[in-house]
Amino acid sequence: MIKISWTIKFGFFLVVLSLTLYITHYLIFRNLDHIFLWSMTSLSFLPLSILFVTLIVNGLLIRRQKQLVLSKLNMLIGTFFSEVGTNLLEYFSDNDPDIDKIRGNLKITGNWDDTKFREASDKLKKHDYSVEFKKVNLVFLRKYLIEKRDFLVRLMENPNLLERESFTDVLLAVFHLTEELEGRKKIKEITEVDNKHIMGDIKRAYSLLVFEWLTYMKYQKEHYPYMFSHAMRTNPFDTNATIEIKE
Repeated sequence: MIKISWTIKFGFFLVVLSLTLYITHYLIFRNLDHIFLWSMTSLSFLPLSILFVTLIVNGLLIRRQKQLVLSKLNMLIGTFFSEVGTNLLEYFSDNDPDIDKIRGNLKITGNWDDTKFREASDKLKKHDYSVEFKKVNLVFLRKYLIEKRDFLVRLMENPNLLERESFTDVLLAVFHLTEELEGRKKIKEITEVDNKHIMGDIKRAYSLLVFEWLTYMKYQKEHYPYMFSHAMRTNPFDTNATIEIKE
């Protein structure tokens, strides 16, 4: 049996209602010329009505809805960095032997503009993002990420993530690293080859985190100056950063 959707039923109802009103109008006034003239006038205005409602009003509503979704999404991103991201960036960068080559490009100040952010992004693309596996404490990292696992799962369940593919990639990379570490019960006894595999997962998460953090900082500067101020004072790449305001 063919099911008729509610939109088709509603459309049929509107057509029947319109015909009923036309017939009622004729029965009362007996004036086909007036009905024809009014119908043609309404029909002539229909394209303008579609233009106004569909393109202008609907466009404004969609834009407003998108702004609300992006605002909620950036709240999620901010929560992620507060709970997990900033700590990971600080830990990975502390074990990055070449971090001093890009540290200057990550010390963001209130004077940065779009050009400065773009220049920093271009320079960061050339960095290797490798960490020294002899310095990385996998036991500590494993314990930390497992503790944050439920938090990461809840974030991944949020439908707003569809609006930011880059952040979804960050979550997947961090979640994958968590699974890799959690699956190794004897983390202290892994082979050198296996260790290098883990370092590859760390490198992927590290690089994605850096670029997402930079994008997040740019958004905060443009829309939430007070949150940007806090982010600058907790910059994981600035060794002199302190949350206390001294000047």
